[in-house]
Amino acid sequence: MRGTPVPGKEQQDAWRKWHVPLSRAELALDEAYRSLKGFGMQQRDVPLIVQLVENPRFDLPGVEIFSGAADLQKHDCLHILLGRGLLPKDEAFVLGFTMGSTNRVGDVEERLYTLIARYLYPKQYRFDDDDVAVYKDAVRLGYVSDCRPLAEIDLDTMRDWPLGRIRQAIGLEEDLLRAYYSIEARRYPGSVESQRLLA
Repeated sequence: MRGTPVPGKEQQDAWRKWHVPLSRAELALDEAYRSLKGFGMQQRDVPLIVQLVENPRFDLPGVEIFSGAADLQKHDCLHILLGRGLLPKDEAFVLGFTMGSTNRVGDVEERLYTLIARYLYPKQYRFDDDDVAVYKDAVRLGYVSDCRPLAEIDLDTMRDWPLGRIRQAIGLEEDLLRAYYSIEARRYPGSVESQRLLA
């Protein structure tokens, strides 16, 4: 659930630069999460249409609207575990990988989410062509990963664990992520978020 940065140039710069790379495996999840809270969004700040699509609180009883829906806190933690920041391609990757890790996303669901993200979301939340390509790559990458479905993991019990230990416990393969991040960096040489992935 991508958000707009809070007012103030210094905070906007911090929001754009925020990124906990995969190489920071020794950092505890809670510590990494606290680094985001100074300028991160609250659930109430997320537009209703985005919450309807991405937050499981809005699913109908017994009906999951989109696979891998997660509340904002878990979603932010998944950004950290996947080594992604808060910029558009980061958001597209986190959403796609989380959905793909359920192994339940079909062509219709992927197309429907893409249409909503491209045309119905408020302007600052919309995906462009490159973001859609990253999203689709991430859905497939999440599908081939042997990790547990990310939206279903109870991260509260792991908040004081190092990121590397959490990734290992949930089967999230860093080598798979690094291989894709290398490809993404080559594909999008002008993208800040793609270029910093292997830091």
